[in-house]
Amino acid sequence: MTESKLNVDRAALEQLLQKRFFFAPSFGIYEGVKGLYDYGPTGTALQQNLINLWRQHFIIEEDMLEVDCAIITPSKVLETSGHVAKFADWMCRDTVNHDFRRADHLVEEVLEARLESDALARKMADVTLADGTAADAASKAGGKKGKKKGGAPASIKLDDAVAEEYRNILAQIDNFDGDGLGELITKYDIRNPETGNAVTPPAAFNLMFESSIGPTGTLKGYLRPETAQGQFMNFSRLLEFNNQKMPFASAMVGRSFRNEISPRSGLLRVREFTMAEIEHYVDPLNKDHDRFEDVAGIKLPLLPGTVQLDGKTTPIQMSIGDAVEKGVIDNKTLGYFLGRIYLYLTAIGIKPEMLRFRQHLNNEMAHYACDCWDAEIKTTYGWVECVGCADRSAYDLRVHAAATKKKLCVRENLPEPRVFEKLECEPNSKVFGPRLKRAAKPVQEHLQTLPEETLEAVSAALAKDGKATVTLSGTAVDGDYEITPDMVTIEKRTISEHVREYTPNVIEPSFGIGRILYALIEHSYSVRADDEQRAVLSFNAAVAPFKCLVLPLSGHASFGKPLRDAARRLRAVGVPARVDDAASASIGRRYARNDELGTPFAITVDFQTAEDGTVTLRERDTTKQIRGTLDEIVQLVKNLVNGEITWEIVLTKYKLVNTVASENAA
Repeated sequence: MTESKLNVDRAALEQLLQKRFFFAPSFGIYEGVKGLYDYGPTGTALQQNLINLWRQHFIIEEDMLEVDCAIITPSKVLETSGHVAKFADWMCRDTVNHDFRRADHLVEEVLEARLESDALARKMADVTLADGTAADAASKAGGKKGKKKGGAPASIKLDDAVAEEYRNILAQIDNFDGDGLGELITKYDIRNPETGNAVTPPAAFNLMFESSIGPTGTLKGYLRPETAQGQFMNFSRLLEFNNQKMPFASAMVGRSFRNEISPRSGLLRVREFTMAEIEHYVDPLNKDHDRFEDVAGIKLPLLPGTVQLDGKTTPIQMSIGDAVEKGVIDNKTLGYFLGRIYLYLTAIGIKPEMLRFRQHLNNEMAHYACDCWDAEIKTTYGWVECVGCADRSAYDLRVHAAATKKKLCVRENLPEPRVFEKLECEPNSKVFGPRLKRAAKPVQEHLQTLPEETLEAVSAALAKDGKATVTLSGTAVDGDYEITPDMVTIEKRTISEHVREYTPNVIEPSFGIGRILYALIEHSYSVRADDEQRAVLSFNAAVAPFKCLVLPLSGHASFGKPLRDAARRLRAVGVPARVDDAASASIGRRYARNDELGTPFAITVDFQTAEDGTVTLRERDTTKQIRGTLDEIVQLVKNLVNGEITWEIVLTKYKLVNTVASENAA
């Protein structure tokens, strides 16, 4: 296992997840479809708890405006946003069996396997055999490339320079475009690792699911690839709802869809998934945040673009305050949300030492972003992007405003007039209209919405060449139109502005709930030190699918009423309780299978319950138990689940019960 991957027995974990129905491939009885999964009762409860905590942490604490928007999106919306043209990955195809692979993942998989093989060869070469002779791993491990029988990588030593070259490529793999990936595939003889066959040069593949709206089939649409566009469509309504106050944020939790080229790695790369996205609207001239000091002292493991381009993957520990001050993180609002993301992920149980924040390189930056950081979590599959936090600038609101001719902007009353010079274009109506005819109005609107630097170029062309060309697209009169000096006046004018009108910038934290869920499961998984067959998922009480197990010591008839009473009381105080009264299994077996569900507490009804009304309370990770009245124990469980008390404090107030026999009962 390389240092970039979490050392967990994934095969054993996946067997547990299937056995306890956390999730499973959809349509399994029809042999399923790759990239589609159904969540079982445990997985559904776990996902909902993650969402509930996300809503509390962000929507409620930050006073965000929550919305729920349509999934089916008209093509025009996604054409304007750039998704139709640019929302694509690079795809290769096996030249023999025509299996499709995502190009960057293929390169990454092959080079990582070669480095893993190299590390194994070097390790074996250093081993001294019992008779004192050195093991020559490279010669004894087999000389063929790829994997040995059974799936283990062959141990083949690389030249030091080649190994370093591979590491440099992997450090900036996301910075390669299609041509760059194609060059890597050719130079390093990258093949489909499952077949050994050559692959075709990378080609762009749009990831959106296409559909049609209505019976005629003429209105083209897509299943949304993100929830953001629905939020942008409602910006003006949200601003009005917020009484025109800036800054503010909208938020949404919902399904999104991406037609992945080659879905693999379970929940980490799927075609339908749950997202939780925030769109924080901020003044482009003031990207400070009034709660920035709350997170300024948090130290984050940062992997800036400059470090990656040097071929390094070791994060830099830096406080958010220092990172913003030094320009590593672009602005305070972006830094604030990186801090809040860190606090959320660690609160739900992601291990801080297995979390890093990686800055996007230029070639991987989304078409709408000017800066972006990913919260990446270490898993058995390597470092996986689970949260993206992008500064989308004003891209989305501007392009949608231009396409619809609807203002998506903020009007701010100024305390004093703002006086400035602005280059403006004024058409000469006597010449402009008759010469351009039907195109007159679209050309005028185009000229009057041009950025100042572009308008300066038009003015310079008119002065130098006596003409300038204007190109229209997305209108009913698309084409090139010639403008001459007699048609327009372009000059600087003094403007006195009493109301400032601006398009907000957007800071967007975007969470992949399924990826976070799977990473959390891996971080929570372990086996008992005294019994490797007994697996445990150590979810904290806030996220655990079931908070408390209620079970009888045996199938004795007298346990029925107190068992039902305990479960009813727990549920009445808001604690999800699961009853396991299967008399065919021993008490130890029932504890063990609920440890696999991650249930943190268990109330046991036994023969003493009938005598004095007391029950035992067991904690999952320590397996220690205490005894108390049912009223006491129910209140304790409620307080433990709500974080009002810790198990360590409970142990100082109650005597331990001897439970060795019950824990060991098979």
